[in-house]
Amino acid sequence: MPGLDKDRFRNKTISFRMSPEERRRLEAKIIVSGLSKGEYFRKMLLDGEIIIRVGKYESDRLSLEIKNLRNRLNEYMLVKNELEIKELLKDCLALIYTLNETMSRKESYHEK
Repeated sequence: MPGLDKDRFRNKTISFRMSPEERRRLEAKIIVSGLSKGEYFRKMLLDGEIIIRVGKYESDRLSLEIKNLRNRLNEYMLVKNELEIKELLKDCLALIYTLNETMSRKESYHEK
């Protein structure tokens, strides 16, 4: 129902599909962790390690994300609502931060 989540701090929903076996394994990990399902997902998704592998496919994916960032910034020129502009810029900053963090980790792996 529209409006029920507007005053919530965490008002965005993310979903994805899994096989029954994947779901069983995931549910077991959540139980063993002792965390709530939401907290488990937030920790895994936000604090989990991302590894970039060298190769054409991975380089193409990185290029695609940079292109997506450029496209999102171009959208800024079309948006008139100040709140939408702030949300768009927050999305772009999050992507830049994540790309930078991921690339820094990649460099540190090569130094070892």
